[in-house]
Amino acid sequence: MSDNSKTLTKLIIHSYEKNDFREEKMTFTTPINPETFTKTSHIELDTTRAHGQPGATSKYKSTAPEELKIEFILDGTKTMEGYVDKYKNLDVTDQIQLFTKCVYQYKDNIHRPMFLIVRWGSDVKFPCVMSHMDINYSLFKPNGDPLRAKITANFIKYESQKAIEAVNRPSSPDLTHYRKVNEGDRLDLMTYKVYNDSKYFLQVAQANALTSVRNLKAGTQIYLPPLDKS
Repeated sequence: MSDNSKTLTKLIIHSYEKNDFREEKMTFTTPINPETFTKTSHIELDTTRAHGQPGATSKYKSTAPEELKIEFILDGTKTMEGYVDKYKNLDVTDQIQLFTKCVYQYKDNIHRPMFLIVRWGSDVKFPCVMSHMDINYSLFKPNGDPLRAKITANFIKYESQKAIEAVNRPSSPDLTHYRKVNEGDRLDLMTYKVYNDSKYFLQVAQANALTSVRNLKAGTQIYLPPLDKS
């Protein structure tokens, strides 16, 4: 795999406590993009056969919500190229904990898990809730701790007017953004393009653990998180 993998757009899952999808609570970025990505549509039919009839007429009953299935790897060997930096030094169990906190963990204050939007590039925008997930461990340390796991996660589309509006707010400063650094880019200008104000560049620098806001390294990605402007 070439170094260009480091600049690939990653799949990001955004989580929200409320179904208006306005106040993002946290995100999870797949460290390596999904191995598979499947969308399923399902029409429910009534195929009841009348007594004495040789066949059945398929009658439409309803259209079930779309389902989304993704599979991706979490790795703790530190040998996979293109792995997201903020997870690179975490154990697999810690990475799994961050993922489940984002998509699965029951929240006492809302009495349910979080509402989600799965985003991948400009084409995939999927408001949803998690239905189930499987974790398959495949590589272990001598003491039994996992070094690699495959996550299979299934989501059911959440359809409402507010959800539709949310997925069409890609430039909102309430969302998490990643920007590839090009030669000559400046952090204050990148910050301005997302937040309409360059004064937040120090907060962005802190979120990326930058030791300097000058001489950004071309080809890397800058994480621009949702900011509290109050």
